[in-house]
Parts: sequence; structure tokens; C-alpha cells
Amino acid sequence: MALPARLLPLALSGFAALASSTAAYAASSAWLPVAAVTGGLTALGLRDLVQRRHAVLRNYPIMGHMRFLLESIRPEIRQYMLEGDREEVPFSREARALVYQRAKGVEDKRPFGTTENVYGSGYGWITHSAAPVDIEDSDFRVTIGGPDCRQPYSASLFNISAMSFGSLSKNAILALNTGARKGGFAHDTGEGSISRHHRAGGGDLIYQVASGYFGCRNDDGTFSPEKFSEQAASPQVKMIELKLSQGAKPGHGGMLPAAKITPEIAEARGIPMGQDCISPAAHPSFSTPRGMMEFIAQLRDLSGGKPVGFKLCIGHRREFMCMVKAMLETGVVPDFIVVDGSEGGTGAAPLEFANQVGMPMLEGLTFVHNTLRGAGLRERVKLGAAGKITSGFHIARALALGADWCNSARGYMFAIGCIQAQACHTNKCPVGIATQDPARFKAIDVGDKSDRVARYHRNTMRALGELAGAAGLQHPAGFRPYHFMFRKKDNAFSDGNIAYPYLPNGFLVSGREIPELADWHERWGRASAESFAPDRIPEGPFTAAIARLA
Repeated sequence: MALPARLLPLALSGFAALASSTAAYAASSAWLPVAAVTGGLTALGLRDLVQRRHAVLRNYPIMGHMRFLLESIRPEIRQYMLEGDREEVPFSREARALVYQRAKGVEDKRPFGTTENVYGSGYGWITHSAAPVDIEDSDFRVTIGGPDCRQPYSASLFNISAMSFGSLSKNAILALNTGARKGGFAHDTGEGSISRHHRAGGGDLIYQVASGYFGCRNDDGTFSPEKFSEQAASPQVKMIELKLSQGAKPGHGGMLPAAKITPEIAEARGIPMGQDCISPAAHPSFSTPRGMMEFIAQLRDLSGGKPVGFKLCIGHRREFMCMVKAMLETGVVPDFIVVDGSEGGTGAAPLEFANQVGMPMLEGLTFVHNTLRGAGLRERVKLGAAGKITSGFHIARALALGADWCNSARGYMFAIGCIQAQACHTNKCPVGIATQDPARFKAIDVGDKSDRVARYHRNTMRALGELAGAAGLQHPAGFRPYHFMFRKKDNAFSDGNIAYPYLPNGFLVSGREIPELADWHERWGRASAESFAPDRIPEGPFTAAIARLA
């Protein structure tokens, strides 16, 4: 019976091991290395034949390992040899290169014209003015804080989005926060609380309070007003952000395994060593829209009147309307809302959540903006936007659709050296950013990387100012949908104010229904400040008509 070709490597290695071992014994010890290598391969092949975990190894001993080797280096081969400049996985090489160049302060211009498919679906552009404006000062700011806020904050239009110490290394946190201080912009702590590395950097902080209440929790995981007051009293803390959900995995909790908890992480979060750290999917402190507003009022009072808001990715649109109704009924209006898109990033998320849960940023931002307009609250609430924002154009587009400022997480990660290896969940980040391995994160030079963070911010703000000036504006806050055109399908485009219109102020509370906005009125009618649960679930386009007949 002929030996199957798939077993030939094992047979050859076995023969070579036997022959080289004989030669080493009978002739020369120079054959010993050959015998060791071929003997090892033979042992590996025999193990492959008897193991039961991988069928490919049982059928292809020794050679089957080539599959796992090639699979392990597939991302690197694709990124460095096969990927096109505009392929988004999730950020294109062109987008990453722009951040690298602006962070390093090197040439970021492009020769020979655009590589965009300007006639393809999804393309958008700014309508420039015949009377452009020269904007000299690009330190663009917005004041955040409504009438109930006693310590308003003058924020940059481009800040560092939420990333926790624990997800990122201490050197990464220190580089980001030091860069924020040098550049005069804010750094969101993420739900992992304020670490000693945030404090050492000296940059402005947005303290994020999530469902685990890290840094402000009792031993049983409930909210501690005393510990929160102590954290919020720091002059470095400029705003308080209540996290409801994040775009990459909305509605999903999290767990940091005990094995990954270091003493510094335990110190920052206020958790014990040796136990898994749980982040519940929902907040224990409230379960209704009214309860949420009361909790926001409590945070504002405990913080000494600093700006308090919340962050969310839009899911059920009615539920956000429930929150807005609770604002109207309780009189508690947050100072800001950050809208995170489903295209947002994370260190680790289930694939289904990352790919198919939550509303993308442009649609979510437009909905939140128009709901607040409809309720007559838009002037009291500032809006932040986050979700794959890395360039001046991205910021300008978000401002036009209703944002007052933007946040970026992965953009600033690129600024400190992220190469998009997508190994964030392995603790083996090749550049030391998303790891707690000291041998890896010590590669980050905090002084150099913090300079890059500040430089990336400065150059992006300068680019934003140039775009605003080209549109004939004195300040980027003047961007409106009118200044953009969007190609909805090939060879057909629409004005921005048609694709993303601003709806009338107060239309949801005026008592008069606008027929063209019937779906908005119907959804508003189903919203309640008393509960997030629906009183009924629409079953199709005839639901409203049937309800009226009944």
C-alpha cells in the first residue's frame, strides 16, 4: 500500500532523524544538530497524529502547522503587502498616514489629485465660497455648561475620547494626558476611573462614570456619593460623563479577568485584587428615565456644579425620547450629550455587537440633535460626537450635522504609534499601547509621544480652520448641512440640508402635528418619562392608523 502524500513529511523527517542519529553515533558529532531538528519534527508529527483537537493536523502532520503560521501573520501580510490605500479595515492606510504625518509634523499634502471615487455612493464634499476667509487663530473652543452649571468648561472642538487605564498601558495614558495638557484639550478617562497616570500628566479630565462606578463605588459595587465627590473635587476634573453605552458594543457589559488586574488598576478602580471585575450592562442606580435625570442632578450637586452629561449610542429611538421627556418633566437638563456611533472602537467586543448593534454616528447625531430641537432644549444642551473621527473634514461634517465638538480615540492612538495590529485583546500590543506587559509598554517614550499628541491636535485644528475659511466661515461652529453635498447613490447627489435637515424648534411640544413628521410625532407619543419599556410595539406601517380607528 502506497504511503499517502500527506504523510510524506512525517516519513521523511523520521527517516532523516534515524539516519542523522546513526551518523552522529557512528561517524561524527557534527550530525547531532541535524538529528535534534529532525527528531523534534518527527515527535511533533507523531503528536499531530494522535491529538484530537485539530483535524487538519491529524490529516497533515507537520505540514498542517503551516496553516496556523500563515493565519497568525495574515494581518501583517495584508497590511504591509496587499492592502490598498483606501481599504478600511477599519481605518484605511491613507487615514492612518494622515494622522502619523500630522503627529510627527511632517509633510501631509498629497500630489496629483484625489484618489476618492467622487461619483460613487457615499461620497461627500464641502461647498466652498467665492469669498474665502483667512482664519489665523485655530484654537477653536465651545463653552459647556447650562444654566444649572456653576463651573462651565471651555472645551476644545477636538478631544481624546474615552479609553480606560487597564485597556491602555500606563505609558499610553501618560502620553495622551500629557499631550492634552500641552495642547490645551480634554482627555476622557474611560470607565476605568482616574489613575495616578492621568493625574501625573496634568491634562484636563472628563471623568466617566459607568455602570461599574469605578473610582466611586462601595464594596458591593453600588455608587458611593462620598467617593464620587472626592474624585470630582479635583481641579483636573472639568466635566462628568455618565456612560450609558458605547458604540462598539452598546447594551453589553464587560469583565476584566482577575488575572489581568494589577495593583495599579485595582487602586484606580477601587476593586479588590484576585477577583474578576464586572461592569454590568445596566446602571444599578436607576432604571427609568426620571430616575436617570435625578441621578444626573445628584452628580451635578456632588461635583460642585461642574458640567454633567451622558454618553450613549442610539438604539431604540423612543428610549432617547423618554429621556428628553424626563428632562422636560423633572426640569433636570444635562449640560451635554455625547453621541457615539456604532463604528466606534473598543479593546474587545463580540463580533455581532461590533458589526450589527447600534446606530452609526451620523444618523444618531442627527436624531439626537433634532429631538432636542423638537423639545425646545437644543440651546441648553451641547452635543459631542464620536465615531471614526480623525480629520478636519470629519469634524466639520459632524459640526454641520449638529455636534458642538468631537472626540477621537483611535485617532489619538495612531498619534502615539498604534499600527492597527488589532491585537488589543491579547495583551501583546506590538507598540505597547493596549497592554499591561511592562516589557512592551516601556517602548513608549512619553515625552516624544505626548508631543505628537499635541501636534496632531494642533495640525488637525489648523486643517479644520482652513476648511471653515474655504467655506466662507469665520469659525467652524458656523458649519451647517447647507455647506455639504452628499452623493446618496452613483451619479446622484443632494444638498446636505435635504439629506440631513434641521427640524423645526419646538415641533414636538407645540401641540400641532406636522404631517410630514408624522413618524416623529407617533414615536414621541409612545415615549414616557416613567419607563424605558414600550407600552406597545409598532408592527408595521398600519399600526398608527389602526390605533386611530380604535
